[in-house]
Amino acid sequence: MSTDKQIPDIVIITGMSGAGRSTAAKSLEDLDWFVVDNLPPALLATMADLGGRVKDAVPRIAVVVDVRSRAFTEDLHSAIAELEARGVHPRVVFLEAGDADLVRRFESVRRPHPLQDDGRLVDGIARERELVREVRAEADLVIDTSGLNVHELRAKIVSFFGPDTGESSLRATVVSFGYKYGLPVDADLVVDCRFLPNPHWVPELRPKTGRDSAVRDYVLSRRGAKEFLDAYTEVLRLLAEGYEREGKHYVTLAVGCTGGKHRSVAMAEQLAARLRDDGIDVQVAHRDLGRE
Repeated sequence: MSTDKQIPDIVIITGMSGAGRSTAAKSLEDLDWFVVDNLPPALLATMADLGGRVKDAVPRIAVVVDVRSRAFTEDLHSAIAELEARGVHPRVVFLEAGDADLVRRFESVRRPHPLQDDGRLVDGIARERELVREVRAEADLVIDTSGLNVHELRAKIVSFFGPDTGESSLRATVVSFGYKYGLPVDADLVVDCRFLPNPHWVPELRPKTGRDSAVRDYVLSRRGAKEFLDAYTEVLRLLAEGYEREGKHYVTLAVGCTGGKHRSVAMAEQLAARLRDDGIDVQVAHRDLGRE
């Protein structure tokens, strides 16, 4: 009997309780992934072995793990190391959300936090955030679900794990934002466009956005705008090549200005277009557009 095995594609879904792990898992299931919920990290290697058998092989496995094991970080690191030693290279997806969003979600379903014990809900969230800190830092993909509904999170998962559409294995998200509303917590790279003149101070441009041609033309015609785009595009090309060599599949680029309405929107669209020209699968989100 042959003992040859296929190497399955494995995604580990983890992160904060209440941040949408179940929604992410269901979304992958809809994409024909075999999904296992609440699997102890120590069983990851066993799951990979079972999934890789030639007969009835399971090519894509998604596993949801969480902090109900108090040795969560150590167990998960050991399990990933064991998989790597067997030639399996799992991707870790970490779901994040702000404290206010997590509190609201737990209160809406009238459930305690798994680490709350006899304390307050916010105490459980704080304990969990500390426990998952190292895992978050090493995750391949961090998704901030603050303010997202179920359908929006599902769309993000599909965009990352749906059928490949580009020549590159790297998938990028370009997010425009306003500094006055805070940095995007899931950003890998942050670009500041406040070195350009602000269209807010041009009366006929103030009510428009960076999606409007008049604002876009104004921003791109300012001194330094084209030079910045050319230079940063080259930096992104170098990064993209390095990320792919190192097996990093996802990157989030945040482009900021004061309010997230004019400069950052226009520049985010331009950077996204240049990345697409290089064969990278890109999605664009304007986080703070319409917030004023």
